[in-house]
Amino acid sequence: MISLRMGPIASVPSNQICDQSRAALRQPVWSPRSGTLPRQFMKRFLMAVGLVLLFTPAVFAREQSLLARVTVYWASGGGGSDRWTRRHICSTGARLRAGHCAVDPRRIPYGSRVTLPDATLLAVDTGSAVVSRKAARRIGRTALERSAVVIDRFFETKQQALSWARRNPYFMFVRISPPDFRTLPTSDSQKVATVLNPRQQPAPAAPTPRRSLEDRPRRWPGQLP
Repeated sequence: MISLRMGPIASVPSNQICDQSRAALRQPVWSPRSGTLPRQFMKRFLMAVGLVLLFTPAVFAREQSLLARVTVYWASGGGGSDRWTRRHICSTGARLRAGHCAVDPRRIPYGSRVTLPDATLLAVDTGSAVVSRKAARRIGRTALERSAVVIDRFFETKQQALSWARRNPYFMFVRISPPDFRTLPTSDSQKVATVLNPRQQPAPAAPTPRRSLEDRPRRWPGQLP
């Protein structure tokens, strides 16, 4: 019978294990030689970038001018409207009324002001025909017209909608103002400063031209003839 004799088991102090753990934690998460980033670091980096983009102030928003195919839709007065429009319900939950329009929210954000030659509309609705730009692709004669955005203007009645459509062209340039865009033209600001400045003196009157000898009266007032 063979007997095995086990030697004494070496014990490792607990403080030595803690030192080894701390040394492992101090190792860099990324090294130039490896060229790889850990997954946890990438997640934190992407989250930080997303938060920065989310809370970026709207000062970078600016107005833009776009070529648009402006169509019309209505709530009552005849066929051509769906049950949601007849109940004045739109995509954003607001109640449809005159001055609203449907847009593609990927191109024109909800809440934007759409300025037409004769009115300023508020973008609150959307639709499949608006997103697919069906009206622009069917009627457009040039590549610019076929690539134009579609804006669907809302009217209360079919008669009002068709009357406006007959008086206006199919395509027109519109100005898009983002929801948080604020502007004050230079001319208006100068007018406001002029009104609010009470110390401003009026412009001096132009000097009266002197009369010639021929224009002067021949006798002084009160002189006997």
